[in-house]
Amino acid sequence: MRRREALSLLGGAALLSGRVAGHPTPPAGDPDGTPPTRTDTGYGPLARLPVEGATEAVVSDDGTTAYVAATTGYAVVDVSDPDEPRVLAERRDLLADRDGGPLGGIYDVKLSGETLLVVGPANPGMSELSGALFVDVSDPAEPRERSFYETDYPIHNAYLDGDRAYLTANDGGDRELAIVDADEPARLGGWSLTEHDERWTDLSPLPRTLHDVYVQDGVAYLAHWDAGTWLVDVRDPTAPTVIAHIGRDPETVADEYESGADGYDGLPGNSHYAAVDEAGDLLAVGREAWATEERPQGGPGGIDLYDVSTPAEPVHRSTIDPPPSPDATQEGTWTTAHNFEFRDGILYSSWYRGGVKRHDVSDPAAPRELTWWADRPHAEFWTARVAVPGSTFVAASRATLDSPAALYVFPDADGRTLWGYDDLVTPTPTPTSAETPTDATARVESPGFGTLAALAGVGLGSLAWLRGRDRN
Repeated sequence: MRRREALSLLGGAALLSGRVAGHPTPPAGDPDGTPPTRTDTGYGPLARLPVEGATEAVVSDDGTTAYVAATTGYAVVDVSDPDEPRVLAERRDLLADRDGGPLGGIYDVKLSGETLLVVGPANPGMSELSGALFVDVSDPAEPRERSFYETDYPIHNAYLDGDRAYLTANDGGDRELAIVDADEPARLGGWSLTEHDERWTDLSPLPRTLHDVYVQDGVAYLAHWDAGTWLVDVRDPTAPTVIAHIGRDPETVADEYESGADGYDGLPGNSHYAAVDEAGDLLAVGREAWATEERPQGGPGGIDLYDVSTPAEPVHRSTIDPPPSPDATQEGTWTTAHNFEFRDGILYSSWYRGGVKRHDVSDPAAPRELTWWADRPHAEFWTARVAVPGSTFVAASRATLDSPAALYVFPDADGRTLWGYDDLVTPTPTPTSAETPTDATARVESPGFGTLAALAGVGLGSLAWLRGRDRN
């Protein structure tokens, strides 16, 4: 039974922003996710489109097209009709004709204007060929490869800002930012943590990995894992300069590693992703972290908010805590922070099995949860991105053992529906919009998925093959 057929049976389904909020969620073992064995009758996705290998996603400026990193390639998805997203183009086995090709391990894509940046491999050994592919997407249905910048290092994440690409360059002992001309691909410059401060060489390379980069108005926000978050002026790519550092000094990190008070997997540290709001005044730092036997308090990690209206003097305002997990270790159920985006005073965030959330951060000292949707057995969210403000946002979920990877489309509205959280969360009221019925704040139960069934699904889909050192 397809989505529209299922909705016709719901009758009294809630309306959100003029749309039906019912959404069928697949049962365990269902290959294509269509049978409506349970339905969100309050807040829920408008649509769910399987995309094999989905990880990161970005959206065009007009909110009509999503570009999805898909491990062995990328997909272009039309989301102009949020109830019926459709694949416009899908490209796999990229650059297969090159030595070492195809390009694989594609976990990240970025968009600037009519140029799509596709990078990989995310981790060493995922493909022999490494680099940054620049794609002309002036016609989203017919993406055209424009140029390729080959590297001798893997690229886990990147950013594209106009005619410059910013790449995470973690090569052996070097952990640096590479800045590349996106028009005629060539290195313009870069920034190295250890060149800035050689004391960081006392720490092994892994804990000072450059995990991600975000660039706005000439400032690069660098998530350097246990070496902290760095604000770097990159207006002159040949001579970047440090504006501020959020985190511990190198001696403290090295000492805590040696004593066992810190480690790569868990808090403190773990600067995984950083981004600022449109004005550049509010910075969010996500901390991907897990508990360990030695340090059960090491995870999951949340999102810290900093006032950076004076960029050289960041001030911590608050922390958004992660959703609870029955087992917060790497072998358990991941609910730690992943990627996110600011828009119009709202933070859209993803938390793996912890779902997706929206927070009002207009008062950074007191962020207010507006939306929380989670489906622990079937969805493991990698990112949340605004499509049309006030109407829709999208979220990419990687595969679980129960369901394929997919791109979800959500209403940009308030509400709460949780699947598989029976034993962890007591339903509490959440602010709701005028269009959202108050019963959407509680966990929805339908025939076939009650408390016992949800409990039976706890921990299902923990992808052991993506665990360990396969950082995301």
